[in-house]
This record gives sequence, structure tokens and C-alpha cells, in this order.
Amino acid sequence: QVRLVESGGGLVQAGGSLRLSCAASGSIFSTTTTGWYRQAPGKQRELVALINSDNSTNYEVSVKGRFTISRDNAKNTVYLQMNSLKPEDTAVYFCTMRNWPVTYWGQGTQVTVSS
Repeated sequence: QVRLVESGGGLVQAGGSLRLSCAASGSIFSTTTTGWYRQAPGKQRELVALINSDNSTNYEVSVKGRFTISRDNAKNTVYLQMNSLKPEDTAVYFCTMRNWPVTYWGQGTQVTVSS
């Protein structure tokens, strides 16, 4: 059973930075696509960033140039460095890991950006 545990959320002022971490259990991490989604109140869950097993990445347009996703396969961990945070980045951030046909989700971590 795969388990994803996020950490690093919190409250930050606009323009500040946070780094989210997601640690995965199991031995399949290095072969999977992993990343982050977010869900703001009253909105649908949306993709933030993904990183594939070959380290290629995809970003949602509004976070390009501000957020950086990376992975450490030795630690089974994916990171999301978030810089220049804006109030509209406020959401619950969910870690995800895809091992087709199964997608795993973490429990979420709250990020709140004050203006």
C-alpha cells in the first residue's frame, strides 16, 4: 500500500516563499510520475506541477517561473518550491503519484497567502 505524506504548508505573506515536501512509501517512486494539485475553496482541483520519471516537468501556466518541482528518488520525496507567492495561490495542496492505472493522493496541506 502506497502512502503519501505532505509537509511544509503554512501561512505566508504575499511575495514570500514556501517549500512543500511529499514523502512516499513503497519502492515504485522512481518509476512514477508525481507532483502537485491544489484546490481552493469553491473551486475544482487543478494541476500545479508534475515531474516524470525522466525528470521532465509540466507546470500550470500561472505558476511558471515562480514554482519549481523536483524529486529525490533516494528519499522517495517530491518537492515544490514556491516563490513570489500570491493570495490566489491560497489552497489545499495535494501530492499525487501515478502508477498506471492507479493514482495515489496525499491528505493535503494548507497554503495560505495573505495580502
